[in-house]
Amino acid sequence: MAGGKQSARQKMINLMYLVFIAMLALNMSKEVLSAFGSINEKLDRANTNFSAKNDVALLGLKTSASTNEKAKATAAKAEQAHTLSNEYYAYIDSQKALLLSEVEDPTDYEAMDKSNFLDELYYKGGKLTDAGKEYLAKMDTYRNGMLALTEANNPVLSAQLKSDFSTEPIKIKDGSTTVTKDYISHNFVGFPSVSSLTKMTQTQNDIKSVENEYLSKLLAGDLKSLSEVSEANYETVMTTTKGAYYSSDSFDGIISLGRVDETTKPERVELKIDGRPIREDQYEFQGGRVALKVGAGGVGEHKITGNLIFLQDGEEVPVKVEKSYTTIGKPNSATIAADKMNVVYRGVANPMTIDFAGINPSKVNASASGLSKKSGTSYTMTPGSGREVKINVSATLPNGGGSVSDSKTFRIKDIPRPTGTIRGEDGDGGCVRMQRAGLEKSSIGAALQDFDFDLKLNVTGFSFKVSGQPTIKVSGRKLNSQASGALRRAKRGETVQIFDISANIAGNSGYKLKKISPICIELTN
Repeated sequence: MAGGKQSARQKMINLMYLVFIAMLALNMSKEVLSAFGSINEKLDRANTNFSAKNDVALLGLKTSASTNEKAKATAAKAEQAHTLSNEYYAYIDSQKALLLSEVEDPTDYEAMDKSNFLDELYYKGGKLTDAGKEYLAKMDTYRNGMLALTEANNPVLSAQLKSDFSTEPIKIKDGSTTVTKDYISHNFVGFPSVSSLTKMTQTQNDIKSVENEYLSKLLAGDLKSLSEVSEANYETVMTTTKGAYYSSDSFDGIISLGRVDETTKPERVELKIDGRPIREDQYEFQGGRVALKVGAGGVGEHKITGNLIFLQDGEEVPVKVEKSYTTIGKPNSATIAADKMNVVYRGVANPMTIDFAGINPSKVNASASGLSKKSGTSYTMTPGSGREVKINVSATLPNGGGSVSDSKTFRIKDIPRPTGTIRGEDGDGGCVRMQRAGLEKSSIGAALQDFDFDLKLNVTGFSFKVSGQPTIKVSGRKLNSQASGALRRAKRGETVQIFDISANIAGNSGYKLKKISPICIELTN
């Protein structure tokens, strides 16, 4: 069993819950609501696993009681704890059912973004309702009942009960002042329904964890009292074929009884993680256990292989180790997208990020016309013809979980119409005022105003027109001698025009730009 120490998986679930609670201070996105739902589902699965372990332990204690008079008192205590836990667990289930009755689809977590239901059920008009008082009374009954069983001989578990199931007011620092809030207000008022649902499931997880710890201690003491296993220390062990499961998988855990006292301590350890040896400072012995102290590693599946070496009749006997676990990325940002802005531009290299949450980028494959991978999750899309491009993404799940796929369609848009410029100015809807000498020396340019990409446009030619004189075709960026002559014949205050500007994109001369806006120039001398 888990004992007083939570598994790495359970610690991760608790940490994720705290992270998402902190994010409630932000403008919560639909993806964050879905993440709460995902955590709730994981806690539900963990609770199912705990129930299975607890049932096995209780059955073992009852079996001992049927053949050993000394074990009957222990089994009676276990039954008391089991009854207290089941009654409180069932009450929390009833509150979750009330909460979920307010939504059409209990799995549509994105719709569970309001707090009105529990606000009014538990805390109407700024005061605790009868339902709110009942919620606290149920927690008090469970805590006090379990403390009566544990306080005298299990101080660690008693401390956990007092901490995890405390209904005392909570003091919160707000700048230089301290604000006191009651349990219901602190945990449920103002929170989205999906957050409250997850909080309740976490409470159920705490119930199962406490029961698990209590039954573990009773079972260890019961086994120790039997002559055939005197001085032994046992715990239940669950073996699985995978380090992580998906909702579509069938859970295949096997529960057994394992001996973990000092007599089962290995003589030495020869273990590797992903082929790298585990050093002596990266593990420690806890009774017969080998407790690893290594980083979880990058996102994806990791394999622990090697041997535990035991001494038997003076000879070394290796016990093969072949286990795996999966590391998932810690959430640190929400996904926020403007759904109507799924656009890529023709004629430019559009940077893109493509990944599957929790899957190593090396196991992700994306394909589309014009799409190329740079590194990791970074891609570049250079669209060709057509009005849309569809990007297909597939990924291989760890632990032999098969594959998943998804796709997204982007609209293809042309680069917008450029604006002609003189001396970097476009006239802002009117004429640019210049001296004729300045115009004669200035370069004609083209710019993409307010465009998302910083593209350099090279002007290759234009037409020059002075009122009353023929239009002059110019090659390049500046006035030629013929245009300069026409300019010198223009009068002060007269307007000249530069139009039919030809330009191309630096580095992509094959792309045909839209017709460039003309420039109007008023001569000031």
